[in-house]
Amino acid sequence: MKLNRFTFFLVLFALPVLSQAQQSDVGKLNAKVKQQQNVFTFSTDKAEVQLEFCTPEMVRIRTSWDRQFEPNEKYMVVNYTWGPLKVDVKSKKGNYTLSTDRLDVRVNGSPFTIEIANKEGDILTTESFANGGAYKNGKAVGARKQLMPDEHFFGFGERMDFTDQLGKEVNLNVGRGKLKPHIIGAYNIMEANYAPVPFFMSTRGYGIFLHNSYATRWDLGNSDNRSYAFEAKDGELDYYFIYGPDFSTILGHYTSLTGKAPLLPRFAHGLHVGTYSGGTWGHTENASTEYVVELARKYKAMGIPIDILHLDSTWRMFGKSGGNGATSYEWRENMKQPERMFEQLYAMNLNMVGLHIRGRYDNGMQTDLLDQARAKGMVYPEETNPGEFVNFFDEKAVDWWWDNAVMKIASIGAKFLKTDEGSAFGREANESKKVGPTSPEAQKLHNIFPIAYAKAPYEKFSKYNNMRGMNHTREGYAGIQRYPFIWAGDWPSEWQYFAPVIKAGINMGLSGVSYWTHNMGGFEHKADPELYIRWVQFGMFSPVAHVFGMDHPGYKEPWNYGEEALANFRKYDLLRYRLIPYIYSSAFQTYKTGVPIMRALVMEHQKDVNTYAVDDQYMFGDNILVAPVTTKEAQTRVVYLPEGEWVEYWTGKTYQGKKHYNIVSPLDQLPIFVKAGAIIPMQEEVQYDNRKPYGDITFDIYPSGTSFFDLFEDDGISEKYKEGGYSITAVASTASAQGTNVKIGAAKGNYQVPERNYILKVHQEKAPASVQMGSSKVATTTAAKFADVSTTGWYYDQEAKVLWVKTRKAANEEANVSIMF
Repeated sequence: MKLNRFTFFLVLFALPVLSQAQQSDVGKLNAKVKQQQNVFTFSTDKAEVQLEFCTPEMVRIRTSWDRQFEPNEKYMVVNYTWGPLKVDVKSKKGNYTLSTDRLDVRVNGSPFTIEIANKEGDILTTESFANGGAYKNGKAVGARKQLMPDEHFFGFGERMDFTDQLGKEVNLNVGRGKLKPHIIGAYNIMEANYAPVPFFMSTRGYGIFLHNSYATRWDLGNSDNRSYAFEAKDGELDYYFIYGPDFSTILGHYTSLTGKAPLLPRFAHGLHVGTYSGGTWGHTENASTEYVVELARKYKAMGIPIDILHLDSTWRMFGKSGGNGATSYEWRENMKQPERMFEQLYAMNLNMVGLHIRGRYDNGMQTDLLDQARAKGMVYPEETNPGEFVNFFDEKAVDWWWDNAVMKIASIGAKFLKTDEGSAFGREANESKKVGPTSPEAQKLHNIFPIAYAKAPYEKFSKYNNMRGMNHTREGYAGIQRYPFIWAGDWPSEWQYFAPVIKAGINMGLSGVSYWTHNMGGFEHKADPELYIRWVQFGMFSPVAHVFGMDHPGYKEPWNYGEEALANFRKYDLLRYRLIPYIYSSAFQTYKTGVPIMRALVMEHQKDVNTYAVDDQYMFGDNILVAPVTTKEAQTRVVYLPEGEWVEYWTGKTYQGKKHYNIVSPLDQLPIFVKAGAIIPMQEEVQYDNRKPYGDITFDIYPSGTSFFDLFEDDGISEKYKEGGYSITAVASTASAQGTNVKIGAAKGNYQVPERNYILKVHQEKAPASVQMGSSKVATTTAAKFADVSTTGWYYDQEAKVLWVKTRKAANEEANVSIMF
């Protein structure tokens, strides 16, 4: 039933009073609304309420019971300035309706409540029921709203428990479980909270971002199935209502508010490898720079592409005060000649090598870094001691940290950091019993400390390296997408954690974070080789591909898990590198729109209730659906294919969408489906990113109707893309009963694309009668001759049912290929 205002109020007034007690509501409107440009202020007998219309689709709603509003902060939200906006105001009998081109916001005066509808008259959200609206309970502040019959909730950051949170209670506060044993404590997926984001999207067509850094609680129809509520432990009730109605549009508005994800360097879309240098905890005497160099050599010798390496915690001397939970920036004694190590690694064409740190200072064997930082006031003060944490909230303290700590390693070759333990600020650390600062101010900063912690090295290294920033971090909050990238944490190498990690990545994408990764094969313990194989397949189809483990002596290095695991690793790593033009173009799409690389099926199918429970499949960019196998010894898995037509990547078999299928899934095959009509750009096989323009480009085409793809290219290193320093090559495919036409447009933009071969790999059931380039016929050739770079022409692979066409064009030229049956 469509709910208009009249029928909706009849339903609401029939509801009983909600059970939750409230200490204070907003009261009754007692004055006329005050308007200052797009900000409307309402005074009640108990509070002040501000409605700021940011865009026609987005409204900021603030409530203050002391009638004072907090200053704007800079860590979660980056945009507080909005242009002029037409808002029509109508009042009647103490009620107001504020209207934009997209929304009608109705303010009821007695009691003060807010209701928002779209221009078609559909109620999106309302507080017009008993006990509905804003409330204050002690220091906690919150709002309660009506739960619609067709409403489901997605988002909330890196949740490992559920994707659809309808009926759940969700608690958000950076950290993880702390109890022993780990199986029910630290590795409790219900308590996992490394990167919470106080934001959701409703299938009703809107999102809510609670702009508050304190711990938050969200009751999503759990205590009463007719309402939902959200509240913060302290601070101001400040939230943004964001209308879509589709999820992609909501994410676009949310990331215009909290910041779009910038591009990582192009090479960062290749393989990242982490290492304990041969000596994890308990084996630190085995760590050596020689191990690191030999590790890189082995990847190269085995033909496994790699671009980035990081040395985890055992590169450094564990200090005198914080042990392994703090950083002295001194090298372990057995890590000899680190400068020489960096030289050797970069000579092997690694693009970046980085080091693991923690956010506390420590005194080492040679220097008293912690004492110096304390003496100069460069630490965040604690209640019982001068403090140990780098004060990342103070620019002077950040500069001192860079100059006196990080430059010790940056000056000899480190190009980025892995910033670990961001949750330890104001909470018991994973590696010690220390809790850091616990003042009320520190509690307010606890959730945004990870953002400040990631921001500092991201920006400092970007300037020092004279290239785009990159930071590898574990914790985050709203806005962390501005300082990529984030990894899922140290989940053990057990089947029970594999599917929850996939869920975490899906939920991160639904929360505005695109550059996300995990430890392929898990982290602790030696992985079952089958689990390792299946996890690697997922890892190579994650936004960032990262392998790292602490199992001594295996360390998740692929050759330590058997020949089958090694072959699987090489196969999927090589495939990922071929797909980098597709992945990199998808990352640029994220930068422009906020839509993530790894997408829940509900993202583009929010009216399809079948997608709501799909938490182990996802879209990888626009055209590829991935369904990892998460059950040991499984030879099949059930896959849900949304509306449309889909092609199984390995077999070429076609499936109709909006149906479930049981798919045969041999151990070496990750179930992958390609959307009919897809155009997927691929580069030639490479072993690393050489920072030069792509060579020959292959367009893998699955003809169906009319479809498009924009190939993004730039220098891959600089931030010129933000100022238009890139080129787009638009590709279009149009299929009909007579054949397929493919148009490769001229490269448009300020980046110079080289002349190159463009290869069409067209999936079709029969050989063509002819192929034309413009008005000229293209000559037939053989598979053997086709492999020659200088050969143009076409041939049909009858067994694979694939037509191959090769043409050559300059950047400013178009190529029009007609394939006729």
